[in-house]
Parts: sequence; C-alpha cells; structure tokens
Amino acid sequence: MATSKSSGSTRLGRDSNPKYLGVKKYAGQTVKAGQVVIRQRGTKFIAGTNVRKGADDTLYAAKDGTVSFKTKRVKRYNGTQRIAKIVNVG
Repeated sequence: MATSKSSGSTRLGRDSNPKYLGVKKYAGQTVKAGQVVIRQRGTKFIAGTNVRKGADDTLYAAKDGTVSFKTKRVKRYNGTQRIAKIVNVG
C-alpha cells in the first residue's frame, strides 16, 4: 500500500519562452550598422532606406545613422491599399 496519494501527471504546465518582439530603437536614436531596429513576426513594419529585413522579418540597420519612421499608403497586388509603416536609417 502506498504511503502517499499518487499525484497524476498533468497535461498542462508547459510554457514557451517570451520572444521579446517589438521596436528596439525609436525615432531619433542613433544606430550602428547591423543593430536590430525592430523584431517582428510578419511585415508589420517595412524596411526603408538603409534598413534590411532578416529571414525572421527582423529589421536591422545597414548603415550607421539615426532611425526615422514614416507612414505611407501602399497598394497591394489585389488592388486594395494599406497604411504601411516604413523604417529608415539616415
């Protein structure tokens, strides 16, 4: 006979690590080449001048400079439009 009550295994209790997404450098801040400006999933922000997009959609600076943001209407391939947030380093 067991001396303590059996505790069944639970299917819950798992949790993933946080991904730390979001804007890392804001407008007016200086960046060096290669520094991450925005971590994102999908293309919420679009790479502008002197900004490159990584394989996981991360935007990083291609040259040294200051970060600036701009909004612009962009036409999609099916004819609809959306307001795009563009990140520039200049």
